[in-house]
Amino acid sequence: MEPYFFFSYARRDHLAGGAFVDQFFHDLKDELARIEPAAGAGELGYRDTERLRVGDDWEQQLSGMVASCRSMVALYSPAYFGSPYCGKEWTAFHERVRRHRELTGEAVPALIPVLWEPPPQELPVEVQRIQYVQHDMGEAYAAGGLHALLRAEPYGPDYLRVVKVIAERVRDAALRPVTVLTALDLGAVDGCFPLPAAEPPPARTGLVRLFVAADRSLPGAAAAQEPYRGGWYGPQPWDWAPYHPPTLPSLVARAQQVITRAGHITTLDEVGPGLAADLDRARENNQVSVLLVDPWSAGREPYRQALREYDGQNHPVTGVLVPTGTDDPPEGPARAQLWGGVRAVFPRNWLHRSGPEPLFRVHVTRERFEIELLRAVSVAQNRLLDEEETSDPVAARASFGLGAETASLPGPSLPGLAIPAWPPADSERLPPRPRRPPRIAPDQPREGDPQR
Repeated sequence: MEPYFFFSYARRDHLAGGAFVDQFFHDLKDELARIEPAAGAGELGYRDTERLRVGDDWEQQLSGMVASCRSMVALYSPAYFGSPYCGKEWTAFHERVRRHRELTGEAVPALIPVLWEPPPQELPVEVQRIQYVQHDMGEAYAAGGLHALLRAEPYGPDYLRVVKVIAERVRDAALRPVTVLTALDLGAVDGCFPLPAAEPPPARTGLVRLFVAADRSLPGAAAAQEPYRGGWYGPQPWDWAPYHPPTLPSLVARAQQVITRAGHITTLDEVGPGLAADLDRARENNQVSVLLVDPWSAGREPYRQALREYDGQNHPVTGVLVPTGTDDPPEGPARAQLWGGVRAVFPRNWLHRSGPEPLFRVHVTRERFEIELLRAVSVAQNRLLDEEETSDPVAARASFGLGAETASLPGPSLPGLAIPAWPPADSERLPPRPRRPPRIAPDQPREGDPQR
C-alpha cells in the first residue's frame, strides 16, 4: 500500500528550523493515525530523510514516490518557491492530478498546500489556482504560517487545529487514489518554479565570533604518559582535532571555512575569564557567537570557571557545540563520567538541550558538525533579529541586509545563509515529552540536489 502522503519541503527551511519541520511531519502522521487507525505505520507518510539509505538512487526513489503516493503535502514558503527541485516535485504531482481528472472525470484535491511561511506575492498561475488557506485554520495561520505558530506556542490550539485540518484533507484524498504515473523521471521535469522574484535574498555579511575551549598539548614526558583523550591537541587550542584519525584542517579551521562559505566573517578567541563580557559586547554590536567546547577540557581550568559563569547567565544569541570524538570511550562508566562532567559544567543549558531550536548542542559527530554549526548560527541570528525588531524593525532588517519594505511582515525571515549542497546526516531524536516534541529526523545525503 502506498503512503498516504509525500512530504515536499525546501531544504533551506529544514536547515533554518529543522526541529519545527520535523515536529509538524511527525504530528501530522500521529493525527492521521488517530483518525485513520486502519493505516499501518509505514503507510502514513513518506519523507526522503527517513527512507533513503546509503547507496540508494535518491532521484529514482523520489520519482517513484511522487508518481505513486496518494497525496502530496507541500510546505509553502519563499525557500520552497526558490527551490528548483521542489518545483519539479510540485509540477509532477500537479500533472498527475490533472491527468487523473482527464481520465476519470474526478477532481481529487490530492495536492495539499501547507503555509509554512508567507510565500512570494508573484506565484505561478498553476499555484495560484490552488487554495492554500481555509476559514477553519484560523487567522494567525493565514497571516504568518505554521512556522510562526510553532515558534509562538509549539503545542498551542492554533497549531493543533491546523494539523487536524491537514490530516483530514490527507485522509480524504488518500481514500480516492489518484492514477499512478508510469516512468516518471523528476530530473527531466521542467518545474513551474522557481521564478526570478522567488529567489532567496543574497547572503548578508555578518560577524560570527568563535570561542574555543580545548586543552593545549601536554609537554614532554607527560604527553607520552597521557592516554588518548578528546582527540589530537597542538600548541594552541585551535589546533584541536576531535575526530580520529586526526584530520586537517582542525575543527576550528573547519568551522571558519563553513561560516565563511555561508557569507560571513569570523573572529577567533580562546575561552577565558572575560568570556561573559565578550559575549555581551558582541550582542550589543549585533554579532552572534559560538563556543566550541572539548568535553574533556570543559571541567578543567582555565575553562571551567568561565563556562560555569556562562551557563549561569543569559546569552540568547550564543551557540555551544560539544563534539563527541571518534575515539571517545564507548557506552559505559568512562563515557558516563565524561558527559557527566559536561553536564556539571552546563547544568542550566543541559536541561534545555532538547527544546525547539536549541543553541546548546552536545554529542556532535563528525558527520553532523557542519550542519549543527550552521543551525546554531542561523538560530542565533534569528533571535538577534527578533531582539532588534522589537525596538526598530526597519533599522534591524536593514542591518541584516533585508529590505525595509518587509519590516511589517508577521514574522522574521531567516537571514540569508549559504547552505551546503548536502542534507543533514543522521542525528539523535530528542527524548519524549507530552504529545510529541520537536525531533530532528535522520537525513541522508542527496547528491546532485544542491538547491532543494
